[in-house]
Amino acid sequence: MTRAKAFLAAPLTLLSLAACEPVPTSGGAGVVTVPESISSIAAPFQDLTTARVRAEDGCYWYTHRGPVETTELPLRTSSGNPICVRPQS
Repeated sequence: MTRAKAFLAAPLTLLSLAACEPVPTSGGAGVVTVPESISSIAAPFQDLTTARVRAEDGCYWYTHRGPVETTELPLRTSSGNPICVRPQS
């Protein structure tokens, strides 16, 4: 019975790991100093030291380091709108 459970659990484990996407580290590339105009409208509790503009969408993103995982999140205003430097298409 134990062998049957392991047989079923292995594909599920691999499937869940396949969904994980690595987050780029802040090795200096892409990290910018957030202008005062952006930091003044950004909602609190966002790490502005890791904020950067993504070329794909022209919006600011920051790295959130949580207790379980590290992920990239869009920098948002207090009202929840994303902060972008060019209009989204």
